[in-house]
Amino acid sequence: MIRTGFFGTAEIALPVLRALHSMPEVDLLAVVSQPDRPRGRKLVLHPTPVKSLAHQWGIDCQQPGRLKGDNVTLDWLASLRLDVVVVMAYGQILPASILDLPPHGCVNVHTSLLPKYRGAAPIQWAIWNGEDHSGVTLMKMDQGMDTGDILAQASLAIDSTTTSAKLHDQLGQLGAEMILRNLQPYVQGKLQPRAQEEGLATHARKINKEDGQINWHQAAERIHAQVRALDPWPGCTADLLGSDGVVERLKILQVQPIAGKETEPGTLCRPDNGRLVVSTGQGCLEIKQLQRQGGRPMEAAAFLAGYRIKDGMRFAT
Repeated sequence: MIRTGFFGTAEIALPVLRALHSMPEVDLLAVVSQPDRPRGRKLVLHPTPVKSLAHQWGIDCQQPGRLKGDNVTLDWLASLRLDVVVVMAYGQILPASILDLPPHGCVNVHTSLLPKYRGAAPIQWAIWNGEDHSGVTLMKMDQGMDTGDILAQASLAIDSTTTSAKLHDQLGQLGAEMILRNLQPYVQGKLQPRAQEEGLATHARKINKEDGQINWHQAAERIHAQVRALDPWPGCTADLLGSDGVVERLKILQVQPIAGKETEPGTLCRPDNGRLVVSTGQGCLEIKQLQRQGGRPMEAAAFLAGYRIKDGMRFAT
């Protein structure tokens, strides 16, 4: 039996946790997750997805606020005599005291094909940057940010319909398959770690709300990628302007690059058969689905049926 601990917090980590729990060769002894966070208007504390699942199975879940210098958590983990720790979407840097604790170290399930897209938001940046593939890397962790030796990798395609929500679910499941296939061979010494090529490394910084503002001077293809990359959070927004300034901020949910006559970026073309078309820095973009403030998502045709586009209206650039 492989005496195993798991560090994870977010929903994407659940398939890997389920995989570990299902493996007959794994003895899942401990789960560590981030502290509960307040959510909603009343700021009620909610358990993390990983904690909720662990408690369903009766597995002890610890939630230290900070791992560095936390001797209580370290002593608890040491008492379990773990062989290996598996990590996915935990949200904290693991100190050397934990990395070095199990004889087989800590294995991270990272949602990119390392060394590309090290960091917090590999899923979003792979889509936004127009990559045609993403994937999962099993990596033996060191003290760097996703810099450890690669144990195994698997890839999947990104196409013009791929959103972050879709890729999130696909990579979570692929991570589970990677653990099922590779954890035991790794512990048995059958996987040969290989160093990452530093010259190929890129960084995937954390996404923030400001990233959702559309700059219409970009090419239509780039905006299309941005909208898909930021679905569901934070989503993309555009300020509709009239002669007197901002008329309304719209959330842009679905777009499609199309052929069309380019004008000043951000300019609304005259509605044609229920189509809402905007000129960009390169090409035109059809807005297919959008959302008004306080409203529900709607198709462009429904928006145009109840909203008169006046001459001079355009999107802020």
